[in-house]
Amino acid sequence: MSNKNQEVGTNELKRKLGLGAVIALGVGTTVGSGIFSSLGEVAGAAGSSMLLVLAFLIGGLVQIPANFCYAELASAFPEDGGQYVYFKEAGSRPLAFLCGWISFWATDPPSISIMALAIANYLGFFVPTEGIVLRMVAVVLVLIFMVVHLRSVESGGRFQTVITALKIIPFVLIIGMGIFFIKGELFLSATPMAGAAATGFTALLAGISATTWSFDGMGAPCYMSGEIREPEKNMPKGLILTAIIVLTLYVGLTVAASGLLSVEELAASEAPIALMASKIPVIGSYAGTVVAIMAIIVVVGSLSSCIMFQPRIEYAMAKDGLFFKSFAKVHPKYETPYFSIIVQCAVAIILIFATSLSDLLGYFTLVALLKNFLTFGTIIVLRNKPNYKPTYRMPARFLMIGIAMFMTGTLIWSTFVWAPIPGIICAIVAVVTGLPVYYFWEKKNKEAKQ
Repeated sequence: MSNKNQEVGTNELKRKLGLGAVIALGVGTTVGSGIFSSLGEVAGAAGSSMLLVLAFLIGGLVQIPANFCYAELASAFPEDGGQYVYFKEAGSRPLAFLCGWISFWATDPPSISIMALAIANYLGFFVPTEGIVLRMVAVVLVLIFMVVHLRSVESGGRFQTVITALKIIPFVLIIGMGIFFIKGELFLSATPMAGAAATGFTALLAGISATTWSFDGMGAPCYMSGEIREPEKNMPKGLILTAIIVLTLYVGLTVAASGLLSVEELAASEAPIALMASKIPVIGSYAGTVVAIMAIIVVVGSLSSCIMFQPRIEYAMAKDGLFFKSFAKVHPKYETPYFSIIVQCAVAIILIFATSLSDLLGYFTLVALLKNFLTFGTIIVLRNKPNYKPTYRMPARFLMIGIAMFMTGTLIWSTFVWAPIPGIICAIVAVVTGLPVYYFWEKKNKEAKQ
């Protein structure tokens, strides 16, 4: 243990997680509540059942290069911190700091509060709750998963693996049963084979663009690379398998939905999966209950995943002297970054009671997407550096990086169009508040070395 770590009272986090945990984190983070609404949004953008299926298929395939990028970066730097580490190793400590600064104050705790409130709302299907009761339920959920991931990374990893398996099972059942009741003519009837080819192509592009949010989150395991056994093997394999699993689930769900509902019904519905389930004779009369249970399991998996991996970025920053020292503390018994986990959950609980503030922080999405865009670009900077020795090298490197950056660029553009002024203001706020803090900590680091 270094003197620096002894001074702040830390231990090192241990490598206790295997391939299953990598997949569970990736799939658990990606397959969230978004798919329950995005199916209808993509249907509206694509305009036909065939293009709807193609949009999810192509949309998933073009997201795989992003996982190739993460796999190479994770194999080169198998340590906790994810994007923060990649920016730092690429030679930009200020950008690395801003990455973590934005994550802590603007994106990570809000995601926890939003998901906890979503679960509480879905539970309301069985036991009606509203107002303060609903918020207290959300708080209890955050506290439960905080304790799970505080007490042991191994038990937390096992729980994440189990809940991810449970969230996949309902999808598989609905897809499996739904396929038996597909109506071929319904599946094909909306396909615009005749007419303007350009219109069909434009609709396909619109559909692909609408799927991109559904595939976001597959790089989550990179934040815990330092706790993965044999990361040079398990990280690339896990990230690529995550992409394949998510793609298979989404395409299967889309095929089943397109054979059970017209594209007009899908586009018009606010709950397309519930409507789809109602068309399956075996579970039709219980569709609302089935989908409510399915939604609870799905969002619980995402909430658990976020509480597990997100605090690792502040832990990594604190180890480098770029965040409050206490965030680098590892519990002597549980061997988890307990302080970082507790503080992040505490901020999330505050946001549960400050929904207007939580909504405001949503405008930082543009800045978060810019982080992702630049992360893929770090490979171009790193490739000739002596410290860059990845054990996994992606195929067709520059093509993969280009596709990953292009797909993230489409999200950046759509987010900018949605709220251009708030997005720009948030970017300015991030830099104006973050850089002075960064230089303050760097000054302290230099003084400590003298």
